[in-house]
Amino acid sequence: MAARALTKGLLGIRNTRLLTVGYSRNGHMYTTAAHVKSPQNRINSNTTDKILSQPLETADFFRLSELFSLKDLFDARIHLGHKKGCRHRLMEPYLFGCRLDQDIIDLDQTMEHLQAALNFTAHVAYRGGVILLVSRRRQFSHLVESTAQDCGEYAHTRYWQGGLLTNGPIQYGPGVRLPDLIIFLSTLNNVFQQHVGIRDAAKMNIPTVGVVDSNCNPSLVTYPVPGNDDTPAAIDLYCRLFKMTINRAKDKRRQMELLHGLSAAPTPS
Repeated sequence: MAARALTKGLLGIRNTRLLTVGYSRNGHMYTTAAHVKSPQNRINSNTTDKILSQPLETADFFRLSELFSLKDLFDARIHLGHKKGCRHRLMEPYLFGCRLDQDIIDLDQTMEHLQAALNFTAHVAYRGGVILLVSRRRQFSHLVESTAQDCGEYAHTRYWQGGLLTNGPIQYGPGVRLPDLIIFLSTLNNVFQQHVGIRDAAKMNIPTVGVVDSNCNPSLVTYPVPGNDDTPAAIDLYCRLFKMTINRAKDKRRQMELLHGLSAAPTPS
């Protein structure tokens, strides 16, 4: 689903329309009425395609770079990693150094990766995608759930049952819709064990955004964000940024529809 989200979701593939055309004995042309699209439907479809493709023309269409600064990340202690002995080898490129046997995360890289993660999240929310916020930290369960509720999305802060994504049609019935994006505010179940949902999302090709500390494995995360995932100030900043990003993208979608008059378009009888 990652390829589908990046190609169909972000490139705005237009749906093909079939039209059956033939000729009768007297030479008159006929068409299949079930496949004929009215002019109003064609106008609405072209307008929707324009609304969906317009954000792709600008790198920062939603102006997400103004939501945070390097000082905000520093004040929230995003740069503080774990002890050197808990370091994951794949996190070494994201580290600035080590002080008093504690890893220090490079905030310049954090800003770049966080900007990319927020931008992708905004595009998914702008196109009406389902976003799932995930965290296994009990002390942050209420914060994550309230964040998802405030932006009209979903949260999962309990035990992750195996096969929740890979065996979804069997557990919930056929036709169930999987999330279009999963945001992991913590990619670990405990200090050393990776969250099972990251592996399941990778199997199902669901794009993921994950906060990866110095003891995490970022290889299976689509948009890794190097940073501290333990302190309340850091989690509060992440939740606030993702909530503002999702709400801003949805508000922008409503503004674009009102601008192009889709809401006032008459419904076909």
